[in-house]
Amino acid sequence: MLNRYPLWKYLMVILVITISFLYAAPNLFGEDPALQISGSRGTEVTPATLTQAQQTLTEAGISIKSAVLTDSQLLIRFNNTDDQLNGKDLVAQVLGDRYITALNLAPATPAWLAAIGGNPLKLGLDLRGGVHFLMEVDMHAALSRVQEQMVQDFRTELREQRLRYSGVLNQDDGVLVVFRDEAVRDQALSHLRKRYPELLFSEQDKGENAGLFATMSEQQLKETKEYALQQNITIIRNRVNELGVAEPLVQRQGAERIVVQLPGIQDTARAKEILGATATLEFRLVDERADVAAATAGRVPPNSELFSDRDGRPVVLQKRIILTGEHIVDASSGMDEFSRPQVNIDLDAAGGSRMADFTKDNVGRAMATVFTEYKPTDELGRDGKRLFRKDQEVINVATIQSRLGRSFRITGIDSMSEAQNLALLLRAGALIAPIQIVEERTIGPSLGQQNVENGLQAMIYGMLAVVAFMTIYYRKFGLVANLALLANVVIIIGVMSLVPGATMTLPGIAGIVLTIGMAVDANVLIFERIREELRDGRGAQQAIHLGYEKALSTIADANITTLITAVILFAIGTGPVKGFAVTLIIGILASMFTALVGTRALVNLLWGGKRLSKLSI
Repeated sequence: MLNRYPLWKYLMVILVITISFLYAAPNLFGEDPALQISGSRGTEVTPATLTQAQQTLTEAGISIKSAVLTDSQLLIRFNNTDDQLNGKDLVAQVLGDRYITALNLAPATPAWLAAIGGNPLKLGLDLRGGVHFLMEVDMHAALSRVQEQMVQDFRTELREQRLRYSGVLNQDDGVLVVFRDEAVRDQALSHLRKRYPELLFSEQDKGENAGLFATMSEQQLKETKEYALQQNITIIRNRVNELGVAEPLVQRQGAERIVVQLPGIQDTARAKEILGATATLEFRLVDERADVAAATAGRVPPNSELFSDRDGRPVVLQKRIILTGEHIVDASSGMDEFSRPQVNIDLDAAGGSRMADFTKDNVGRAMATVFTEYKPTDELGRDGKRLFRKDQEVINVATIQSRLGRSFRITGIDSMSEAQNLALLLRAGALIAPIQIVEERTIGPSLGQQNVENGLQAMIYGMLAVVAFMTIYYRKFGLVANLALLANVVIIIGVMSLVPGATMTLPGIAGIVLTIGMAVDANVLIFERIREELRDGRGAQQAIHLGYEKALSTIADANITTLITAVILFAIGTGPVKGFAVTLIIGILASMFTALVGTRALVNLLWGGKRLSKLSI
């Protein structure tokens, strides 16, 4: 019999719509004004912090909905924004600078919905609010770092070739190697030119000594700067992922700048601390023959440097760097056998081989772990850009007990929070060069809320216009199309709420409005085909059957070509373009389902298999 569906098809349609509504439902409950309290570096949020914050708010007569401590963060919910703002000032004053107190909006999703993975839509920067950073890479530091590596390489090469030199000096625009006679200088020049063909070498006498000056070519300078920028972009993306931000925007701007947008982030201090931190580790041998007292007085051995540990005690380390953080592929925090914080390190193959070869020959000697971090200063360089200060601190000194491999651990860390922070930075990677935030903009939730309201109004007005037209023009069949249209919107919102990483932006709302029109367009094609069959004298049941059958190819062609365009936009687009493409892809698939399967199921249920003399279409 024509126009009858088997039971399983009806159940499939009901199941899809029910699941979509279930996961779209969290968007109906809104959000609570909240405070998010996290510890600054080295400070943990504990139950005592929760008690202190609650007592402060209670004494001030401010009521709270709930206060929960999870993942080393405290989230306090309020009944209204006035209590939220007043509570922030009080709590921040009581807790002090050791804690970061930030305004936030927490989803008010019921516990049973949250238990099955129901969460509201993730909103983009333009709808949710958040922070926008414009960062500039310090290319001078990137080039200096390359030259420091050149110094280490030259020393190693000359030592292995048994070519005696007086010194290898890192200068502003290159590396100067000083020899005592020209014969040795000429031998070194011949060897280094073969070993480093990408460098430019020139003879440069210095008093009675023969000098050899090495600089990078223009091509290598360009490649070094490009590498520094691209690596920093990759590492910042990794750090953003560690922060758990949905649909962030990280892209280059010009030759030295990076744009970062973090939707929904209210904890700007935490974001800046993680994104801007240029932290890495260096492993060096302790110079056990050096006189620490003499070194503190300024008499440091020529191949050593003076450092301080966390307690301010002086430590003399060799200049030679055994290994740097560039070889770290994974890092995780944990506790040692004495319940003290530690960071577990995994190295790549090259780093593991180097560490194994070095420690094999130095069992019984002391090796130090140096934490290196660049911090911006108030001083400006000759190019007008802010200068960075290099802070180095010995966080661990341990005796090499046996040959180390690709995995080992470092201890001597003050707190578990600091261990987690250090592991995050090392896991995400060390920035190739320091960056400074040259522009910071915060988009408040109020502006985002206005965009949401404007977008919803556009969607509602568009739907009302379409519903009115379909009802008047296609009568009862128009009502069927309107029900399918509502189901289409529910499916889009439900899928976007369910899919990890899907984010709703203002262009995304535009994509939903567009798919509403496309969904109706499919129904118009079907209904007009049914009308055409009726005019040709077909019976009602045959007209319905042929209408859906003949319109299928046209609808499929139109939607597939649009789907291909949306996929290309998603593949090559960034930020708002990608957000638009996501909603368009989901909307196209949902509209095809509701138009071809959903409306057909409803039409079959209402009119299928019945003797009809006419149709209300």
